[in-house]
Amino acid sequence: MINMLIRKLGRENYSVDTDLTTHDVLIVLRGKCAQMIRGWFLKPFLKHSDGIIFLGKRTKIIHRKKISVGKTLTIGNGVEINALSRDGIRIGDHVSILNHTIIECTGVIRSLGEGLVIGNGVGIAQNCFIQVRGKVVIGNDVIFGPNVSIFSETHNFTDPDIPVKLQGETRKGVIIEDGVWIGAGATILDGVTVGRNSVVAAGAVVTRDVPAGAVVGGVPARILNVMRDAKLVTSNN
Repeated sequence: MINMLIRKLGRENYSVDTDLTTHDVLIVLRGKCAQMIRGWFLKPFLKHSDGIIFLGKRTKIIHRKKISVGKTLTIGNGVEINALSRDGIRIGDHVSILNHTIIECTGVIRSLGEGLVIGNGVGIAQNCFIQVRGKVVIGNDVIFGPNVSIFSETHNFTDPDIPVKLQGETRKGVIIEDGVWIGAGATILDGVTVGRNSVVAAGAVVTRDVPAGAVVGGVPARILNVMRDAKLVTSNN
């Protein structure tokens, strides 16, 4: 019955573990029902919502009328979302944003952020930080490990005689294409495009574009290997 309900929510290839006891399932369902009730109260305040929202406890979501969501959005406990930006936030179908993640579209009102797009089937783990100053686009089926950070703004520092905070900012934005896995604790900096089906290793600091199908790691990140013709090729770059 639970598998049938999950499939009706759009997760066609998803099934629960057969080792779950009836007691375990009842605890999960009780939590989900509470989240669904909280989400039901949130829906009218959004710009647009197509389906069910599971909303955790102690969340802080402001400028809600700038948020559009698709089907089956899960927002964990302690999540903070500030959607104030020129284009707002658009979230696709079957997205999860887990506990204590922060999405900050605008830091100071003298200069609004551009906006955030999150595709379908995206999973954002605990304690992630997404700074939206330049536009941030996250494709379909992207996985974020815990403590991932994205920064879409760079402070200018060309003049050593002027404090950095007075030299202005550059905003190029960040693009993460479909099928990417970003490992725990990785950082993606402004101006970076992470190519389709690539992997960013845990703890990496990505300062330049990542080719499609590449595995990158290190500080700063470099290409470790690339998938070509279904074979993993080690790179010496």
